[in-house]
Amino acid sequence: MVSPAQLSVLRMIPVARRLARAGRGRLAVLRLLNSSRGWDDRHTPIDDAIWALGQVRERYGDLPVSLVGHSLGGRAALLAGEQEGVRSVVALNPWVYPDQSGDLRGRPTLIVHGLADRIALPDRSAALARRLARTTDVGYIAILDAKHAMLRHGRRFETYASEFVVATLLGRDGSRLSDPVAAVLDGAAFVDG
Repeated sequence: MVSPAQLSVLRMIPVARRLARAGRGRLAVLRLLNSSRGWDDRHTPIDDAIWALGQVRERYGDLPVSLVGHSLGGRAALLAGEQEGVRSVVALNPWVYPDQSGDLRGRPTLIVHGLADRIALPDRSAALARRLARTTDVGYIAILDAKHAMLRHGRRFETYASEFVVATLLGRDGSRLSDPVAAVLDGAAFVDG
């Protein structure tokens, strides 16, 4: 079982808070606690994400959704991003397979990865970004000395995720954006953060 006190779960609290503040009351920010740890053939975090999307539709109707996830949650967001109603995807230090792909056609996608991450390899997520870019707008922000837990430079991860989500769900509406996110939204593929 996944515990609400796990570090990976706790690490997403500041991301959710930043999203809520950035949305200025115009976004419902919901955090998903996966039903089981890890990833296996019987039940994956994608199943949990699909279930949660159904709950969101039931509760709020057919509003656009952005999926944000870290590590395996980032992988789940990328893979569940093709579901109906998903408008955009953000993957933070996503743990992906070397040959992973997906169909995120028409869904702007942001991958933010620390280049000092030794758990989820940044080369894999960069290769995935290049593959996804064949069919959708993908931006990749590399943070030079950030590691997997996103503790060092955590505010950058939070800021980039929240700015991208707000811009893709609510529009840019003149809001001040960080240079990396502005560059991604203007079409840059790979940006240093």
